[in-house]
Amino acid sequence: MPRWLPRAMVLALALVAAFQLGSWAFHQLTGLLVNILIAFFLALAIEPAVSWMASRGMRRGLATFIVFIGVMIVSAGFVTLLGSVLADQIIKLIEGFPEYLDSVINWINTHFKTDLKRVDIQEGLLRSDWLRNYVQNSATGVLDVSAQVIGGLFQLLTIALFSFYFAADGPRLRRAICSVLPPARQAEALRAWEIAVNKTGGYIYSRGLMALISGVAHFVLLQALDVPYAPVLAVWVGLVSQFIPTIGTYLAGALPMLIAFTVDPWYALWVLIFVVIYQQFENYVLQPKLTSKTVDIHPAVAFGSVIAGTALLGAVGALIAIPAIATLQAFLGAYVKRYDVTDDPRVHGHRRRGEGPGLLARAKGLWERRRREAERHEDRDPGQNSS
Repeated sequence: MPRWLPRAMVLALALVAAFQLGSWAFHQLTGLLVNILIAFFLALAIEPAVSWMASRGMRRGLATFIVFIGVMIVSAGFVTLLGSVLADQIIKLIEGFPEYLDSVINWINTHFKTDLKRVDIQEGLLRSDWLRNYVQNSATGVLDVSAQVIGGLFQLLTIALFSFYFAADGPRLRRAICSVLPPARQAEALRAWEIAVNKTGGYIYSRGLMALISGVAHFVLLQALDVPYAPVLAVWVGLVSQFIPTIGTYLAGALPMLIAFTVDPWYALWVLIFVVIYQQFENYVLQPKLTSKTVDIHPAVAFGSVIAGTALLGAVGALIAIPAIATLQAFLGAYVKRYDVTDDPRVHGHRRRGEGPGLLARAKGLWERRRREAERHEDRDPGQNSS
């Protein structure tokens, strides 16, 4: 046996063990890594505000704390107001449910010639196995829901803490990164950091602008339909549809539809139609234009990055995909050598005005060529023409 063979076998086994251990540790820490990634992008989003206050002489820790307190106050106020509105509407819906049920029963009896009664329907529901199984499953699922709520609160606390440290200790973190890089690479790392801050801020700005436009549009609709709590519902639609990816649109439209249904069932249908139409307008007209201007990426690239981010990290990937791709594109663009584009009609996609003959000139030239060919043909066969 060669002397190197045992060492090679030991080295191969050590590499396999290290790979298995690293893979196991990565899968165990996936949740923490995702939370750190979210916290990092949140810190980039609030970096302009923190830097602005720090440039005015305020300490970065205090500036970060003020920004966090402001965000928490606004979020808590919005959730409290929305929760009171939702609870009020649910109480009204439960109180008016017998009337709604009677109206539905009367409509069915009138159109289908039946003899349904509310008492019979209520007794049938109370005696049904479906209701009994639903109550049992709901009772057993209370602990699961409580555990999910506690886990969600702990996750939010983790993200908030990491975001605070990333924003408050941003200069220290940048110095730590630069300390392990040569001077030439330090400038590139700092430029990448600055690009990430600008692109993330531009993305948040575009989302906020789309939330404002969406809120105003839905406020006009809800106010025209005389739906109660129209301002709060408009803010709900604007924020949820823009800052919760994938399912945000459906969550945003469900609440106004529910409250509109308590006023008039037809109003809920009108709200649904408006939500669908506005969503198509936003996806194909508004969002590509705003995203291309604020984040400076092509709409097709933005759409593809959202799909790829969703496939990799789910809702988190869909939320951070556009600023991440915009940062990578802007950073790599400095290393791509560009040349002057040749002056060719195929580059511009159309012939420039004034270049080459126009349509009428070409038609006139074709007519003249055909006339000259006909005259030459007559000159060659004079005898045939005379006969």
